[in-house]
Amino acid sequence: MRFNLVTGMSILNFIVLGVPALAEISEPTNVRVERTDTPMGQVTSVSQLKDVQPTDWAFAALQSLVERYGCIAGYPGNFYQGNGALTRYEFAAGLNACLQRVNELIATATSDLVHTEDLVTIKRLQKEFATELTTLRGRVDSLESHTAQLEANQFSTTTKLSGQVIIAANSGTFSGERIISATGQEIARSNPNTTVLYRVALDLDTSFFGTDQLKIRIDTGSYNGNDNAAGLLEPTFGSVLDYSVKPPTNNNLGLARLYYTFKPLSDLVVSVGPEIRTTDYVDRNSYAYLSFRDFSTLAFVNNYILFPVNGPSAGAAVDWNPGAGALTIRALYAAAEAANPGNQGIIRGAAPFTQLLYPNAGGEQGLFGDTYQGTVELEYAPSRAFAVRLQYSGGELFNNHYDAFGANFEFAFSPKIAIFGRYGYGNYNNTNFGDIKPNYWMAGVAFPDLFYPGALAGIAVGQPFIANEIGNSTQTNFEGFYNFRVSDNIQVSPSIQVISNSANQNTNGTIVTGTLRTVFSF
Repeated sequence: MRFNLVTGMSILNFIVLGVPALAEISEPTNVRVERTDTPMGQVTSVSQLKDVQPTDWAFAALQSLVERYGCIAGYPGNFYQGNGALTRYEFAAGLNACLQRVNELIATATSDLVHTEDLVTIKRLQKEFATELTTLRGRVDSLESHTAQLEANQFSTTTKLSGQVIIAANSGTFSGERIISATGQEIARSNPNTTVLYRVALDLDTSFFGTDQLKIRIDTGSYNGNDNAAGLLEPTFGSVLDYSVKPPTNNNLGLARLYYTFKPLSDLVVSVGPEIRTTDYVDRNSYAYLSFRDFSTLAFVNNYILFPVNGPSAGAAVDWNPGAGALTIRALYAAAEAANPGNQGIIRGAAPFTQLLYPNAGGEQGLFGDTYQGTVELEYAPSRAFAVRLQYSGGELFNNHYDAFGANFEFAFSPKIAIFGRYGYGNYNNTNFGDIKPNYWMAGVAFPDLFYPGALAGIAVGQPFIANEIGNSTQTNFEGFYNFRVSDNIQVSPSIQVISNSANQNTNGTIVTGTLRTVFSF
C-alpha cells in the first residue's frame, strides 16, 4: 500500500486532527510532487516556513505540531512543501520524530501538553505503522554502522585522494607525398599507425586549516606527443594533443605537481612550489582551457606564444580579486630546471617551438637561471557571461630575452551558445631565424548542454605561429569536438583535427586526425 497526503496536509497533521482509519485514505489521482531536497532540520516556529500562511486550512495543525510538540522539519530555503506526496516510510520517519517528542513529555510529566485524545491517535498510528517504524530503525542502525566503518577506514582526516585516467584512440592521414618540418627535414612519407594513448594522474590534496591546500600529483603517460598523429606529423607549432605532452613522459611514473596554496587575505590566493605549471594560473577560458574536457589541440588550450615555459618549473603565483569584484589580477614567476644550479644537461619545461628557435639551447639553470618566465594578467569579468583578460609575459629563454602580449575573451549570448578567442604578439631575440615577432590567434564557438545536460561542443580555428621568417606559408589549425557525460565519473569526447600548411610549409598536404577520448575520474 502506498500512502500519500496532498493539498497542504502535513505528514503528521493526523496526530492533532484525528483521522479515520488509514485504510480509508485513498491514492490521489492527479497530484504527485517529486521531492529531491534534503530536510533542513528542526523548525521552532511556524512563521519560519515561507510557504505556510495563516489562511491555510491546516495552519493551526502545523502550528500545534511545531510550537507545541516541536517535531516538524522543513526543506532548504525554509519551505514546508505541504502539497507534496509522500511514501509510508516518509510518514513513518515523521511519526517517529513525534513519538520521541511525546515520550520525552510523558517522561518529564511537568505539564499536560499530551492530551488523552492525542495518545489514542498515536497508539493507532503506532500499530498501523509498526512494520515501517521497525524498518526505519533498522535502516538508521545500518547507516550508523556504515558511517562508523567509513570513519574508521578513511584515507586521511586531512587528505583527499582523487584521480583521472585519460584513454584515447587516435588515427590520422595526410594528403600529398610527404610531410616536412619548418626547416625542410622530412617527417613522414606514409600515414602513421592507429594508436591508443593514455595519461594517468593521482592527486593528494591536503588542507590543514580549511582555506589552504598542499597538492601532490603523481602521473604517467604514453609517449610524449609521438603517440598521436597530429603530434607526430606536426610537432612544432602546437598541433600535438595537449594531454599527451603533459606530463612529458614515456611510461615513467613521475612527480607532476608539488605546491602549497594559502590565503593570507580573504581575496588573495598565493601558491608556491618546486613543481608547478605556468598554464595552471593564467589564460583561463570557460570553453578552451581543459584538454580533458574541451579542445585537445595544444595551441587552442592556451595562447601558444605566451608560454615559452609551459612544462616542469618552480616558482610562485598570486591571484588577487579585490572585494570579490569584477577585476582580478594574477601574476606568476616560473623557472625551468630550478633544481639544477649548474649549466649542463637539457632544460626541460620549454614549449615545442623553442626547440626550433634555439636548436642549441643552453644557459645557466637554477631558480634564477637563464630560462624563466614572468607573467601578469588583468581580468575583467562583470558576469559569468563575459570576461576579457589582458596579459604580458617576459623573461629569458636559453639566455635570450623575449616579450609577449596576449588577450583572451569569452562571451555567452545565451546558456546554449558562446564565442571565445585569443590573440598573441611576441618578440623573440637572437633566434636561429634572427629577431622575430610572431603572431598568434584562435577563435571559436561553443555549445553548452548540446543535446544533453552537461554536454559541451565546440569548433575552433587558429594560426598558432605567424612568422614570415619561418617557412613560406602560415599553418592553420581546425578542431571540432563533442563532450558528453556517460555518468558522473565518465565522459567521452570524439574530436577531429585538421591542419593545413603544417609547419608553415605550403608543400605539405592537409593533415586530418580523429580521436575518441574517454576520461575516468574518481
